[in-house]
Amino acid sequence: MQQLLQKFWSQTFLPMLSRPRRLQVAALCFRRTDTGCEVLLVTSRDTGRWVIPKGWPMEGKSSAESAAQEAWEEAGVRQGQFDEAPVGRFEYDKRLDNGTAEPLETLVYAIEVEDLRDDFPEAHERKRNWVPPQEAAQMVREPQLQDLLNSFRPS
Repeated sequence: MQQLLQKFWSQTFLPMLSRPRRLQVAALCFRRTDTGCEVLLVTSRDTGRWVIPKGWPMEGKSSAESAAQEAWEEAGVRQGQFDEAPVGRFEYDKRLDNGTAEPLETLVYAIEVEDLRDDFPEAHERKRNWVPPQEAAQMVREPQLQDLLNSFRPS
């Protein structure tokens, strides 16, 4: 009986309670240097931890264009080259102001930075740092994003 109840709980009832993950988009901003590739990390506004620019899809923009807009607002990337296809994805739970967690799926778009500005919408709220992808992987918390950074090799 206990096994039957566990099976019912895990296969029927629990999935009905689980909310689907909301979609976010993110920009994996990078530049090529003489020693290889560097990616741009920014601090989050709330905790100050290292993240990549990300946010919600925007009406009238593709997911890649929305990611590029987030790169401008959060990191000062004014212009860059990007594809419409994501280079990866990661999942995480966003802590809301009321203490609950919202499950999110984030599509990641690589953007090769062509123009970086010091004056951008969130400049007074964030710090930025260029680091090699493997170092960036050690600085972020999300395991799937760590994996994506460790394997990132722009073509």
